[in-house]
Amino acid sequence: MTTRVAAIDCGTNSIRLLVADLPDADAGPEAPLTDLSRRMEIVRLGQGVDRTGRLAPEAIERTRVALADYAEEIGKLGAERVRMCATSASRDASNAGDFRAMVEQTLGVAPEVVTGDEEARLSFTGAVRGLPADAREPYLVVDIGGGSTEFVVGTRSGGVQAAISMDIGCVRMTERHLHGDPPGLDEIAAAQADIAVAVDRALEAVPGREAATLVGLAGSVTTVVAIAQDLREYDPERIHHARVPYDRVADVTADLLAKTREQRLAIPVMHPGRADVIGAGALVLRVIMERAGMDAVVASEHDILDGIAWSLL
Repeated sequence: MTTRVAAIDCGTNSIRLLVADLPDADAGPEAPLTDLSRRMEIVRLGQGVDRTGRLAPEAIERTRVALADYAEEIGKLGAERVRMCATSASRDASNAGDFRAMVEQTLGVAPEVVTGDEEARLSFTGAVRGLPADAREPYLVVDIGGGSTEFVVGTRSGGVQAAISMDIGCVRMTERHLHGDPPGLDEIAAAQADIAVAVDRALEAVPGREAATLVGLAGSVTTVVAIAQDLREYDPERIHHARVPYDRVADVTADLLAKTREQRLAIPVMHPGRADVIGAGALVLRVIMERAGMDAVVASEHDILDGIAWSLL
């Protein structure tokens, strides 16, 4: 017996859909889910939120268009249960009620504006199922989003031990610091200092420096890993569970920050909607590795989206 579910993750930068069949609850913790549809659209819901404290009307409309398309696919595939989680941007916005009303009208279910801690726990659940046996515990799972980054420490058997969310996402850091094209050295230094303060606070709180394996989630990480592997096209199978050393991450980060937006768009694996914020996302990853003393990161294509789906079991 399987259960067909639909999970939607609406973040600051992107909105994603997973329709999947979940195994029977008695199948055991290692039984995988079966993907039927996995999609992503860049809608930049968090456009300007760090500055204005409000969701822009055009950002809500972009999200509505993508969500209407997802709702059609969910109906076509016959999902029995649907859960949509909205994260950092809609937590912060003063007009979150407008967003909620739009979602209910378009999707037929209310969005859950999850807390940072719940966001982190969902990410951890999605990430650690299926990790290679040689990935030593405990894990430090970091989910680098558009508005925030979640830090979670735990084990496969014991689950989450500690979690915290910090406001250092790739969109937020770009809007706050990286204004040049390419950004100037002073802008990069300011962003790095801002990120380092937040990372140090997070690593003390979770505590991340005691972890044996760093697992990185979401588009900033997977894009950096794809570039580090010199892929000519985005290949989830080659990216999932790839291990990339710190030196390679540092090189990719420096290269991205030195390029113009036009040059970043020319990178074969670059999603057009990520080109203007990938430098900040890569910088967040590099600083985390430095401050946590990690010599490598293991990328995961499975993240909060999968965690949302598993929560419907």
